[in-house]
Amino acid sequence: MKITVIGTGYVGLVAGACLADMGNEVICIDNDDKKIKQLKKGLIPIYEPGLEEIVKTNTKEGRLKFSTDLDYATKESQVCFITVGTPQQEDGSANLEQVYEVAKSIAKALNGYKVIVNKSTVPVGTAEKVEKIIKQNTSFDFDIISNPEFLKQGNAVDDFLHPDRVIIGSNSAKATQIMQDIYAPFFRTGNRIIVMDVKSSEMTKYASNSFLATKISFMNEIANLCEKVGADAEMVRVGMSTDTRIGNKFLFPGLGYGGSCFPKDVKALIKTGEEYSCKMNIISEADKANKKQREIFVEKIKQKFKNNLSDKTIAIWGLAFKPNTNDMREAPSITIINKLLSLGAKIQAFDPKATENAKLHFKDKITYSKTAYEALKDADCMLLLTEWNEFRRPDFEKIMSLLKSPVIFDGRNLYDSKRLKDKGFECYQIGR
Repeated sequence: MKITVIGTGYVGLVAGACLADMGNEVICIDNDDKKIKQLKKGLIPIYEPGLEEIVKTNTKEGRLKFSTDLDYATKESQVCFITVGTPQQEDGSANLEQVYEVAKSIAKALNGYKVIVNKSTVPVGTAEKVEKIIKQNTSFDFDIISNPEFLKQGNAVDDFLHPDRVIIGSNSAKATQIMQDIYAPFFRTGNRIIVMDVKSSEMTKYASNSFLATKISFMNEIANLCEKVGADAEMVRVGMSTDTRIGNKFLFPGLGYGGSCFPKDVKALIKTGEEYSCKMNIISEADKANKKQREIFVEKIKQKFKNNLSDKTIAIWGLAFKPNTNDMREAPSITIINKLLSLGAKIQAFDPKATENAKLHFKDKITYSKTAYEALKDADCMLLLTEWNEFRRPDFEKIMSLLKSPVIFDGRNLYDSKRLKDKGFECYQIGR
């Protein structure tokens, strides 16, 4: 099938590459000429495991192409996926300008029946508005589909190739069949394609992310209480997660959620509730708890150093909001580092992939180390903020030799605190 994917961010690039990998002819469109030129050369602007290989393979085979010509791509394709950004506005709502602009451009390029698929995360009712825009700018027949993405950064390629489920929001039997044909190769061992109405599909995306965000905030609040009463949050987590009604996903205490989806989607759902006079109390509290979690972590550091950080050098392992990505959007490290800087601390940081993106946030306010151990040299303590695999089993004797004092603030509960104490470390964790 001939497919156009408009937008080459995380979702668009992964979707385009994976759709091409299933034998489709895919044209990825972006209005950023520099980015398109890089992609044509095989230079991938984001770090996502497996993505570079799949892009290069399908580009070489001629199934995946990159262009800035949306008009041409639309005319050549039967299905057009919209995967542009919907950034958060100051009031928490989603900015849909790019979605509407793309819809108008698609409409003007139509030369026959097309299926127009909205894969961007958008509020309920957006498909109706997109449909109206297109009808105002074309006389050709078309159908609008809502097809939300559920990709986890750091595992996005595998998520697309082996999805838990695919949701198709459709009011057209013809368009539904086309979408089922597109996704059929991804479900050779079972059919997990869920068809529903468009508005329910749009809501499902926000509901899913907000529920997971709430689960994270809930566990963090339990962990904070565990510290107060003398319980072990890890033992509590195990006790909870073995209940099949609860499960073990998104139940690890830490520094809270970040990234491009959870913070934005939670706030957008809260805003939608306000617009319909339906207060989202639980989700609102989850959002507040998430912000507070970073403050609680900084308080631990302040208490250790008796509220005096002006002469302290702090080593930080991990800057990205999660491992296996270079994404710094809404990363806990941003809030924590900025607060520490405001208190007079000096920062020496290392991240395997996110350093260049981190420089956009901190510029020359912090020192960027080339290795994890380099960041530790003469530091008063070490903060673990992102649980990269290479941080899981470090050389603790080397860590102790490099730090001025053997103090670790483990924001991800990655280490065995009892073993560290036996080695002579002071180890501060979440809920333990």
